[in-house]
Amino acid sequence: MTSDGRMAQPPAFLADPALRDVLAALPRARLVGGCVRDALMGQQVADIDLATPDPPEAVMAALRAAGLKAVPTGLAHGTVTAVARHRGFEVTTLRRDVATDGRHAEVAFTEDWRADAARRDFTINAMSMSADGTLHDYFGGRDDLTAGRVRFVGVASERVAEDYLRVLRFFRFHARYGRGAPDGAAVAAIRAGVAGLGRLSAERVWGELKRILTGPDPVGAIALMRDCGVLDAVLPEAGDGAVLAAVVSAGAPREPVLLLAALIEGSGADAAARLKLSGAEAARLMALRAAAAPADDADDDDLRRALADTEKAILVGATWLAGRGDALRARLTAMPVPVFPLAGRDLAAQGVAAGPAMGALLRDLRGWWLAGGCRADGADCRAELARRLAG
Repeated sequence: MTSDGRMAQPPAFLADPALRDVLAALPRARLVGGCVRDALMGQQVADIDLATPDPPEAVMAALRAAGLKAVPTGLAHGTVTAVARHRGFEVTTLRRDVATDGRHAEVAFTEDWRADAARRDFTINAMSMSADGTLHDYFGGRDDLTAGRVRFVGVASERVAEDYLRVLRFFRFHARYGRGAPDGAAVAAIRAGVAGLGRLSAERVWGELKRILTGPDPVGAIALMRDCGVLDAVLPEAGDGAVLAAVVSAGAPREPVLLLAALIEGSGADAAARLKLSGAEAARLMALRAAAAPADDADDDDLRRALADTEKAILVGATWLAGRGDALRARLTAMPVPVFPLAGRDLAAQGVAAGPAMGALLRDLRGWWLAGGCRADGADCRAELARRLAG
Protein backbone atom coordinates (compact mmCIF):
# COMPACT_ATOMS: atom_id res chain seq x y z
CA MET A 1 0.00 0.00 0.00
CA THR A 2 1.45 3.38 -0.99
CA SER A 3 1.48 6.43 1.28
CA ASP A 4 -1.58 7.90 -0.46
CA GLY A 5 -3.67 4.76 0.20
CA ARG A 6 -3.27 3.11 -3.19
CA MET A 7 -2.41 -0.56 -3.52
CA ALA A 8 1.11 -1.10 -4.88
CA GLN A 9 -0.44 -3.34 -7.50
CA PRO A 10 -4.08 -2.43 -8.28
CA PRO A 11 -6.41 -5.44 -8.17
CA ALA A 12 -6.79 -7.18 -11.51
CA PHE A 13 -10.56 -6.83 -11.50
CA LEU A 14 -10.22 -3.05 -11.84
CA ALA A 15 -8.97 -3.60 -15.40
CA ASP A 16 -12.21 -5.31 -16.41
CA PRO A 17 -13.38 -3.48 -19.57
CA ALA A 18 -17.06 -3.55 -18.60
CA LEU A 19 -16.27 -2.18 -15.14
CA ARG A 20 -14.05 0.50 -16.66
CA ASP A 21 -16.96 1.59 -18.86
CA VAL A 22 -19.19 2.03 -15.82
CA LEU A 23 -16.52 3.87 -13.81
CA ALA A 24 -15.83 6.18 -16.73
CA ALA A 25 -19.52 7.08 -16.85
CA LEU A 26 -19.66 7.56 -13.05
CA PRO A 27 -16.37 9.22 -12.07
CA ARG A 28 -17.45 9.74 -8.43
CA ALA A 29 -18.27 6.07 -7.91
CA ARG A 30 -16.20 3.64 -5.87
CA LEU A 31 -16.10 -0.12 -5.48
CA VAL A 32 -17.61 -1.23 -2.18
CA GLY A 33 -18.16 -4.25 0.02
CA GLY A 34 -17.09 -7.78 -0.75
CA CYS A 35 -15.13 -7.08 -3.91
CA VAL A 36 -12.79 -4.72 -1.99
CA ARG A 37 -12.42 -7.16 0.90
CA ASP A 38 -11.70 -10.12 -1.35
CA ALA A 39 -9.27 -8.16 -3.51
CA LEU A 40 -7.27 -7.24 -0.41
CA MET A 41 -7.22 -10.91 0.57
CA GLY A 42 -5.92 -11.88 -2.86
CA GLN A 43 -9.06 -13.90 -3.50
CA GLN A 44 -11.00 -14.06 -6.73
CA VAL A 45 -13.60 -11.31 -6.90
CA ALA A 46 -17.11 -12.47 -7.76
CA ASP A 47 -19.81 -9.83 -7.34
CA ILE A 48 -18.77 -6.25 -8.02
CA ASP A 49 -20.87 -3.53 -6.38
CA LEU A 50 -20.44 0.22 -6.59
CA ALA A 51 -21.59 3.21 -4.56
CA THR A 52 -21.78 6.86 -5.52
CA PRO A 53 -22.78 10.17 -3.93
CA ASP A 54 -24.89 10.91 -7.00
CA PRO A 55 -28.67 10.40 -6.67
CA PRO A 56 -30.17 7.50 -8.66
CA GLU A 57 -31.79 9.74 -11.27
CA ALA A 58 -28.40 11.32 -12.01
CA VAL A 59 -26.79 7.87 -12.14
CA MET A 60 -29.30 6.69 -14.73
CA ALA A 61 -28.84 9.84 -16.82
CA ALA A 62 -25.03 9.52 -16.74
CA LEU A 63 -25.11 5.87 -17.73
CA ARG A 64 -27.45 6.50 -20.64
CA ALA A 65 -25.37 9.48 -21.78
CA ALA A 66 -22.39 7.13 -21.93
CA GLY A 67 -24.33 4.67 -24.08
CA LEU A 68 -24.85 2.16 -21.26
CA LYS A 69 -28.09 0.59 -20.18
CA ALA A 70 -29.53 1.72 -16.84
CA VAL A 71 -32.11 -0.48 -15.08
CA PRO A 72 -34.01 1.01 -12.08
CA THR A 73 -33.82 -2.15 -9.98
CA GLY A 74 -34.42 -0.48 -6.61
CA LEU A 75 -34.88 3.26 -6.91
CA ALA A 76 -36.53 3.53 -3.49
CA HIS A 77 -33.29 2.19 -1.99
CA GLY A 78 -31.10 4.14 -4.41
CA THR A 79 -30.04 1.15 -6.51
CA VAL A 80 -29.57 1.17 -10.27
CA THR A 81 -28.15 -1.68 -12.32
CA ALA A 82 -25.62 -0.52 -14.91
CA VAL A 83 -25.31 -2.88 -17.88
CA ALA A 84 -22.05 -2.76 -19.81
CA ARG A 85 -20.91 -5.33 -22.34
CA HIS A 86 -23.84 -7.55 -21.33
CA ARG A 87 -22.85 -7.55 -17.65
CA GLY A 88 -24.72 -5.97 -14.77
CA PHE A 89 -23.24 -3.93 -11.91
CA GLU A 90 -25.31 -2.67 -8.99
CA VAL A 91 -24.75 1.02 -8.27
CA THR A 92 -26.24 2.38 -5.03
CA THR A 93 -26.40 5.96 -3.87
CA LEU A 94 -24.73 6.59 -0.52
CA ARG A 95 -27.14 6.29 2.39
CA ARG A 96 -27.38 7.04 6.06
CA ASP A 97 -29.79 5.44 8.53
CA VAL A 98 -32.67 7.57 9.76
CA ALA A 99 -34.39 4.88 11.85
CA THR A 100 -34.07 1.12 12.38
CA ASP A 101 -36.24 -1.51 14.05
CA GLY A 102 -34.02 -4.58 14.11
CA ARG A 103 -35.28 -5.81 10.74
CA HIS A 104 -35.56 -2.85 8.38
CA ALA A 105 -33.96 0.55 8.14
CA GLU A 106 -35.37 3.86 7.00
CA VAL A 107 -32.61 5.57 5.06
CA ALA A 108 -31.86 8.90 3.44
CA PHE A 109 -29.42 9.61 0.63
CA THR A 110 -26.18 11.36 1.49
CA GLU A 111 -22.91 12.47 -0.09
CA ASP A 112 -20.93 11.46 2.99
CA TRP A 113 -18.83 8.35 2.34
CA ARG A 114 -18.03 7.89 6.01
CA ALA A 115 -21.73 8.01 6.97
CA ASP A 116 -22.46 5.32 4.39
CA ALA A 117 -19.60 3.17 5.68
CA ALA A 118 -20.79 3.66 9.27
CA ARG A 119 -24.11 1.93 8.52
CA ARG A 120 -22.43 -1.25 7.30
CA ASP A 121 -22.04 -4.33 9.50
CA PHE A 122 -18.35 -5.18 9.81
CA THR A 123 -15.21 -3.13 9.33
CA ILE A 124 -13.98 -5.54 6.67
CA ASN A 125 -17.15 -4.83 4.67
CA ALA A 126 -17.05 -1.06 5.15
CA MET A 127 -14.10 -0.27 2.89
CA SER A 128 -14.34 1.31 -0.54
CA MET A 129 -11.90 1.66 -3.42
CA SER A 130 -11.55 4.27 -6.13
CA ALA A 131 -11.01 3.41 -9.77
CA ASP A 132 -7.26 3.99 -9.42
CA GLY A 133 -6.95 1.48 -6.59
CA THR A 134 -6.99 3.97 -3.70
CA LEU A 135 -8.40 2.34 -0.57
CA HIS A 136 -10.77 4.30 1.68
CA ASP A 137 -10.90 2.68 5.10
CA TYR A 138 -12.63 4.69 7.84
CA PHE A 139 -12.84 2.02 10.54
CA GLY A 140 -9.69 -0.09 10.34
CA GLY A 141 -11.05 -2.81 8.11
CA ARG A 142 -7.76 -3.53 6.41
CA ASP A 143 -5.98 -4.06 9.72
CA ASP A 144 -8.82 -6.28 10.92
CA LEU A 145 -8.65 -8.31 7.71
CA THR A 146 -4.90 -8.76 8.14
CA ALA A 147 -5.34 -9.77 11.79
CA GLY A 148 -8.18 -12.20 11.03
CA ARG A 149 -10.58 -10.19 13.17
CA VAL A 150 -14.28 -9.75 12.37
CA ARG A 151 -15.41 -6.63 14.19
CA PHE A 152 -18.62 -4.64 14.05
CA VAL A 153 -18.37 -1.06 12.82
CA GLY A 154 -18.56 1.30 15.80
CA VAL A 155 -20.53 0.10 18.82
CA ALA A 156 -21.29 -3.59 18.36
CA SER A 157 -24.56 -3.56 20.31
CA GLU A 158 -25.88 -0.71 18.15
CA ARG A 159 -25.04 -2.54 14.91
CA VAL A 160 -26.79 -5.67 16.19
CA ALA A 161 -29.90 -3.76 17.26
CA GLU A 162 -30.15 -2.14 13.83
CA ASP A 163 -30.55 -5.53 12.14
CA TYR A 164 -30.46 -8.78 14.09
CA LEU A 165 -29.52 -10.70 10.95
CA ARG A 166 -26.04 -9.33 11.57
CA VAL A 167 -25.77 -11.83 14.42
CA LEU A 168 -25.91 -14.71 11.95
CA ARG A 169 -23.73 -12.88 9.45
CA PHE A 170 -21.06 -12.56 12.13
CA PHE A 171 -20.69 -16.34 12.38
CA ARG A 172 -20.51 -16.67 8.61
CA PHE A 173 -17.81 -14.04 8.25
CA HIS A 174 -15.85 -15.20 11.30
CA ALA A 175 -15.76 -18.73 9.87
CA ARG A 176 -14.36 -17.41 6.60
CA TYR A 177 -12.08 -14.57 7.66
CA GLY A 178 -11.54 -14.92 11.40
CA ARG A 179 -8.49 -16.41 13.04
CA GLY A 180 -8.26 -17.27 16.70
CA ALA A 181 -10.76 -16.17 19.32
CA PRO A 182 -13.71 -14.08 18.12
CA ASP A 183 -13.90 -10.38 18.91
CA GLY A 184 -15.00 -9.97 22.54
CA ALA A 185 -17.21 -6.94 21.93
CA ALA A 186 -18.96 -8.75 19.10
CA VAL A 187 -19.62 -11.85 21.21
CA ALA A 188 -20.94 -9.77 24.11
CA ALA A 189 -23.31 -7.87 21.82
CA ILE A 190 -24.51 -11.09 20.23
CA ARG A 191 -25.23 -12.75 23.56
CA ALA A 192 -27.13 -9.69 24.72
CA GLY A 193 -29.11 -9.58 21.47
CA VAL A 194 -30.24 -13.21 21.23
CA ALA A 195 -33.85 -12.33 22.08
CA GLY A 196 -33.99 -10.06 19.04
CA LEU A 197 -33.46 -12.98 16.68
CA GLY A 198 -37.16 -13.75 17.03
CA ARG A 199 -37.89 -10.67 14.92
CA LEU A 200 -36.21 -12.15 11.87
CA SER A 201 -38.18 -13.86 9.15
CA ALA A 202 -37.60 -17.59 8.75
CA GLU A 203 -36.48 -17.03 5.18
CA ARG A 204 -33.67 -14.68 6.25
CA VAL A 205 -32.55 -17.09 8.97
CA TRP A 206 -32.44 -20.04 6.57
CA GLY A 207 -30.61 -17.93 3.99
CA GLU A 208 -27.81 -17.26 6.48
CA LEU A 209 -27.79 -20.80 7.87
CA LYS A 210 -27.27 -22.09 4.34
CA ARG A 211 -24.20 -19.93 3.97
CA ILE A 212 -22.86 -20.92 7.38
CA LEU A 213 -23.33 -24.64 6.73
CA THR A 214 -21.70 -24.49 3.31
CA GLY A 215 -18.89 -22.16 4.40
CA PRO A 216 -15.26 -23.02 5.14
CA ASP A 217 -15.76 -23.98 8.82
CA PRO A 218 -19.38 -24.93 9.53
CA VAL A 219 -18.43 -27.02 12.56
CA GLY A 220 -16.59 -24.17 14.27
CA ALA A 221 -19.29 -21.66 13.34
CA ILE A 222 -22.06 -23.87 14.71
CA ALA A 223 -20.11 -24.51 17.92
CA LEU A 224 -19.65 -20.77 18.44
CA MET A 225 -23.35 -20.18 17.72
CA ARG A 226 -24.22 -22.74 20.39
CA ASP A 227 -21.84 -21.15 22.89
CA CYS A 228 -23.42 -17.74 22.32
CA GLY A 229 -26.97 -19.07 22.74
CA VAL A 230 -27.81 -18.34 19.11
CA LEU A 231 -28.24 -21.91 17.86
CA ASP A 232 -30.92 -22.75 20.43
CA ALA A 233 -32.74 -19.56 19.51
CA VAL A 234 -32.90 -20.12 15.76
CA LEU A 235 -32.81 -23.94 15.56
CA PRO A 236 -33.75 -25.76 18.77
CA GLU A 237 -33.87 -29.00 16.76
CA ALA A 238 -30.07 -28.94 16.46
CA GLY A 239 -28.19 -31.85 17.97
CA ASP A 240 -24.79 -31.81 19.64
CA GLY A 241 -22.96 -31.32 16.35
CA ALA A 242 -21.14 -34.66 16.37
CA VAL A 243 -22.81 -35.95 13.20
CA LEU A 244 -22.21 -32.67 11.40
CA ALA A 245 -18.54 -32.78 12.40
CA ALA A 246 -18.21 -36.35 11.15
CA VAL A 247 -19.96 -35.61 7.86
CA VAL A 248 -17.81 -32.54 7.17
CA SER A 249 -14.63 -34.36 8.17
CA ALA A 250 -15.48 -37.23 5.82
CA GLY A 251 -15.66 -34.81 2.89
CA ALA A 252 -19.39 -34.83 2.23
CA PRO A 253 -20.71 -32.45 -0.44
CA ARG A 254 -21.35 -28.95 0.94
CA GLU A 255 -25.05 -29.25 0.17
CA PRO A 256 -27.11 -27.21 2.65
CA VAL A 257 -30.02 -29.62 3.19
CA LEU A 258 -27.66 -32.57 3.68
CA LEU A 259 -25.68 -30.61 6.27
CA LEU A 260 -28.87 -29.42 7.96
CA ALA A 261 -29.95 -33.08 8.18
CA ALA A 262 -26.60 -33.82 9.83
CA LEU A 263 -27.08 -31.01 12.33
CA ILE A 264 -30.62 -31.65 13.55
CA GLU A 265 -32.34 -34.40 15.46
CA GLY A 266 -35.81 -35.81 14.87
CA SER A 267 -37.79 -36.24 11.67
CA GLY A 268 -36.93 -32.85 10.22
CA ALA A 269 -40.57 -31.76 10.03
CA ASP A 270 -40.26 -29.20 12.84
CA ALA A 271 -37.03 -27.75 11.46
CA ALA A 272 -38.52 -27.53 7.97
CA ALA A 273 -41.56 -25.68 9.30
CA ARG A 274 -39.50 -23.37 11.51
CA LEU A 275 -37.18 -22.37 8.64
CA LYS A 276 -39.98 -22.35 6.06
CA LEU A 277 -38.04 -24.54 3.69
CA SER A 278 -39.32 -24.87 0.15
CA GLY A 279 -41.42 -27.94 -0.58
CA ALA A 280 -38.49 -29.64 -2.29
CA GLU A 281 -36.09 -28.79 0.54
CA ALA A 282 -38.51 -30.00 3.22
CA ALA A 283 -39.17 -33.25 1.38
CA ARG A 284 -35.43 -33.86 0.96
CA LEU A 285 -34.68 -33.06 4.60
CA MET A 286 -37.31 -35.45 5.92
CA ALA A 287 -36.35 -38.17 3.44
CA LEU A 288 -32.72 -37.93 4.52
CA ARG A 289 -33.69 -38.14 8.17
CA ALA A 290 -35.92 -41.17 7.52
CA ALA A 291 -33.69 -43.14 5.13
CA ALA A 292 -31.85 -46.21 6.39
CA ALA A 293 -28.35 -46.48 4.94
CA PRO A 294 -27.21 -49.96 3.90
CA ALA A 295 -24.28 -51.43 5.76
CA ASP A 296 -20.82 -51.11 4.26
CA ASP A 297 -20.73 -54.89 3.71
CA ALA A 298 -24.23 -55.12 2.20
CA ASP A 299 -24.43 -57.47 -0.79
CA ASP A 300 -25.78 -56.46 -4.18
CA ASP A 301 -29.23 -57.84 -3.42
CA ASP A 302 -29.44 -55.61 -0.33
CA LEU A 303 -28.37 -52.59 -2.36
CA ARG A 304 -30.92 -53.27 -5.08
CA ARG A 305 -33.66 -53.59 -2.47
CA ALA A 306 -32.60 -50.30 -0.92
CA LEU A 307 -32.53 -48.55 -4.30
CA ALA A 308 -35.95 -49.91 -5.18
CA ASP A 309 -37.48 -48.28 -2.12
CA THR A 310 -35.45 -45.06 -1.75
CA GLU A 311 -34.36 -42.45 -4.26
CA LYS A 312 -30.67 -42.93 -5.06
CA ALA A 313 -29.67 -39.38 -4.11
CA ILE A 314 -31.40 -39.76 -0.73
CA LEU A 315 -29.81 -43.14 -0.13
CA VAL A 316 -26.34 -41.80 -0.92
CA GLY A 317 -27.01 -38.86 1.39
CA ALA A 318 -28.05 -41.26 4.14
CA THR A 319 -24.71 -43.03 3.86
CA TRP A 320 -22.95 -39.77 4.77
CA LEU A 321 -25.21 -39.29 7.78
CA ALA A 322 -24.60 -42.87 8.92
CA GLY A 323 -20.82 -42.64 8.55
CA ARG A 324 -20.56 -45.20 5.78
CA GLY A 325 -17.49 -45.47 3.53
CA ASP A 326 -16.73 -44.25 0.04
CA ALA A 327 -16.75 -47.79 -1.38
CA LEU A 328 -20.42 -48.21 -0.54
CA ARG A 329 -21.29 -44.84 -2.12
CA ALA A 330 -19.38 -45.84 -5.26
CA ARG A 331 -21.34 -49.09 -5.50
CA LEU A 332 -24.67 -47.35 -5.02
CA THR A 333 -23.82 -44.65 -7.54
CA ALA A 334 -22.81 -47.17 -10.20
CA MET A 335 -25.75 -49.53 -9.66
CA PRO A 336 -28.83 -49.11 -11.91
CA VAL A 337 -32.05 -48.40 -10.04
CA PRO A 338 -34.26 -51.52 -10.24
CA VAL A 339 -37.86 -50.96 -11.27
CA PHE A 340 -40.61 -53.44 -10.43
CA PRO A 341 -41.74 -54.65 -13.86
CA LEU A 342 -45.46 -55.19 -13.18
CA ALA A 343 -48.31 -52.68 -13.01
CA GLY A 344 -52.06 -52.84 -12.61
CA ARG A 345 -52.55 -53.25 -16.35
CA ASP A 346 -50.57 -56.52 -16.25
CA LEU A 347 -52.92 -57.90 -13.62
CA ALA A 348 -55.96 -56.61 -15.49
CA ALA A 349 -54.77 -58.45 -18.62
CA GLN A 350 -54.94 -61.65 -16.56
CA GLY A 351 -58.50 -60.95 -15.51
CA VAL A 352 -57.83 -59.39 -12.09
CA ALA A 353 -60.50 -56.78 -11.36
CA ALA A 354 -59.44 -53.31 -10.27
CA GLY A 355 -59.86 -52.69 -6.57
CA PRO A 356 -58.36 -53.54 -3.19
CA ALA A 357 -57.69 -57.15 -4.16
CA MET A 358 -55.61 -56.05 -7.16
CA GLY A 359 -53.63 -53.66 -4.97
CA ALA A 360 -52.97 -56.35 -2.38
CA LEU A 361 -51.84 -58.84 -5.03
CA LEU A 362 -49.55 -56.26 -6.63
CA ARG A 363 -47.96 -55.51 -3.24
CA ASP A 364 -47.44 -59.21 -2.59
CA LEU A 365 -45.80 -59.67 -5.97
CA ARG A 366 -43.51 -56.71 -5.35
CA GLY A 367 -42.59 -58.21 -1.96
CA TRP A 368 -41.67 -61.46 -3.72
CA TRP A 369 -39.58 -59.48 -6.24
CA LEU A 370 -37.80 -57.60 -3.42
CA ALA A 371 -37.12 -60.81 -1.49
CA GLY A 372 -35.37 -62.17 -4.57
CA GLY A 373 -33.04 -59.20 -4.72
CA CYS A 374 -35.00 -57.45 -7.49
CA ARG A 375 -33.54 -59.92 -9.98
CA ALA A 376 -36.76 -61.16 -11.58
CA ASP A 377 -37.56 -59.57 -14.93
CA GLY A 378 -40.97 -58.95 -16.47
CA ALA A 379 -41.35 -62.50 -17.77
CA ASP A 380 -40.41 -63.99 -14.39
CA CYS A 381 -42.90 -61.70 -12.59
CA ARG A 382 -45.71 -62.53 -15.01
CA ALA A 383 -44.98 -66.22 -14.52
CA GLU A 384 -45.22 -65.78 -10.76
CA LEU A 385 -48.50 -63.89 -11.25
CA ALA A 386 -49.88 -66.75 -13.34
CA ARG A 387 -48.77 -69.27 -10.74
CA ARG A 388 -50.57 -67.39 -7.99
CA LEU A 389 -53.73 -66.98 -10.02
CA ALA A 390 -53.72 -70.67 -10.89
CA GLY A 391 -53.26 -71.64 -7.25
